[in-house]
Amino acid sequence: MANSRMPKMKIVVTGSSSGIGRALAERLLEHGHEVWGLARRPQNELADKFPGHFGWSCCDLVEWPEVEREAGKLLKTWPAFDGVACCAGSQGAIGPALDADPQDWSATVRSNLDATYFALRALAPGFRAAPRRAKIICLSGGGATKARPRFSAYGAAKTGIVRLVETLAEEEKGAALDINALAPGAIATAMTDEIISAGPELAGQAEYRSALKTKAAGASPLQQALDCAEWLLSPASDGISGRLISAQWDPWKTLGSQPADIADSEAYLLRRVIPRVPDGRA
Repeated sequence: MANSRMPKMKIVVTGSSSGIGRALAERLLEHGHEVWGLARRPQNELADKFPGHFGWSCCDLVEWPEVEREAGKLLKTWPAFDGVACCAGSQGAIGPALDADPQDWSATVRSNLDATYFALRALAPGFRAAPRRAKIICLSGGGATKARPRFSAYGAAKTGIVRLVETLAEEEKGAALDINALAPGAIATAMTDEIISAGPELAGQAEYRSALKTKAAGASPLQQALDCAEWLLSPASDGISGRLISAQWDPWKTLGSQPADIADSEAYLLRRVIPRVPDGRA
């Protein structure tokens, strides 16, 4: 879905060497935007395909000194940019939580939650200097809104990202900034292959069957996620901030017409539901 009303922007995309990050970087470049990719692997192919529009840096996003160093270099080239898409992450440890390797479990949390926070912390001077309302999207994922057995580290990290997004939205409330979490839905990526390779014994029957179904679904769910990401990066979503938006299940195309109503509600948030007793007291 090309957005002809979307101004040409400069966007930093983390995790841009593979998966959703790579697909989003390509989508933005194809629509005429400039993109800077931050990832662990070189990205010469995109640089060659989009000369003058794509720059990249190699760094491990869970290592703060590396992120700080490469962000400093980026900021010298782009002292101001329009937004950030935090797509870096990994599925990591699979299996029952109390049987998991503690180091693998911790590494999974860091590769998702720390990688998101470190990128935003290091890049803040650039998006705070944006020439228009800045936009940030952070990928949430399976396990953020309900328990996901055998994927506890990934689910805990993605839930943490949602709460980080809500908190930053409150802290930056007076700034010209919108930050949201995006739940892309079930999309066939390397993570899907990891579940299939792990098999039903380790991943569980339900997850294994779901991965096979996702693999067979093709590219349509990915395109829907990219459409939603573009919308969240565009002026059409101005005023929508601190929310968890599902690309596949939420009516996000119409949300831009009611930002004030959403801001005053608990829609698209993670909240504790308090039961009511017959006399009306909690």
